[in-house]
Amino acid sequence: MGDTSVDHSVDMLIVGAGPAGLFGAYYAGFRGMSVALMDSLPEPGGQVTAMYPEKVIYDVAGFPAVRGRELVNALVEQVAPFNPTYLLDQQAAEIEHEPDAVLVTSAQGLKVRAKVIVITGGLGTFTPRPLPTGIEHLGRGLVYFVPRLDDYRGLDVVVVGGGDSAFDWALALEPLAKSVTVVHRRDKFRAHQHTVDRVHASSCEVLTFTEVATISGDERIEKVELVHSKTGERQVREAQAVVAALGFTADLGPLTRWGLNIDKRHIVVDTTMYTGVERIFAAGDITEYPGKVRLIATGFGEVATAVNNAAPVIDPTAKVFPGHSSDDGTV
Repeated sequence: MGDTSVDHSVDMLIVGAGPAGLFGAYYAGFRGMSVALMDSLPEPGGQVTAMYPEKVIYDVAGFPAVRGRELVNALVEQVAPFNPTYLLDQQAAEIEHEPDAVLVTSAQGLKVRAKVIVITGGLGTFTPRPLPTGIEHLGRGLVYFVPRLDDYRGLDVVVVGGGDSAFDWALALEPLAKSVTVVHRRDKFRAHQHTVDRVHASSCEVLTFTEVATISGDERIEKVELVHSKTGERQVREAQAVVAALGFTADLGPLTRWGLNIDKRHIVVDTTMYTGVERIFAAGDITEYPGKVRLIATGFGEVATAVNNAAPVIDPTAKVFPGHSSDDGTV
């Protein structure tokens, strides 16, 4: 378009660079569209990269088992031939409708003009729930997610929490760490019972009715003081790492001002993934419709549906059906 008032002009802007967004960018490229991906996180992969890059995922078609990081890397490789523009560390904030496009301004001031927007923002902006103590050790042994398992080899690790993430991290770290202790304030767990049973059967120690009282150390964490909530008994453990897997809060943030139909923090869409707001589609975990199932696997299908139904909006001569990728030996 040659408009110097915007930083980027594309056929499609995908808001959210997680698995669904990356696959959507592939389909947009396959359809001959120029595409940009905007995400508030500093690297592609969304929640998978931020929260469980080393966890093994078993329900992605074609992969009997794949680590989160490997899946993201494969998706980035898949879309690479189409040269998408990555706009990372940018939170989509404001929109302005134009006759044949939508102008999106990020919270950081970046302006993008797109003929269509596809929102694949997962849970929106998510913030980890912090430990009530020891926040000063964040990045010095205290983490909310485990980016690289090997960093914990030979360490004494305390995992705080009773949900799936806490028990998954405990299982993943147990073969590498010197010791793994799971600390939970109750004796009931939100984690899947099969996973809980596997942790109990492993060398991990599980302490219930227990909370972290203090964390100490100079350059890095050295010790953790634990307190039993019923007896008041305190104990000090050697620890060089604390994984605070206490869950997170999710917020759609600026998206709530876009005129979308929001149902319990999800965007309502129809069978074409259209939101009802002109030129805006959505796909993945952020969407809601009757029978919705929130899985990576279904997100892939939804974003392909969204992109292909958006094609005639971008080019009225285009068909919804994209053709088969196997028909083109270059793809």
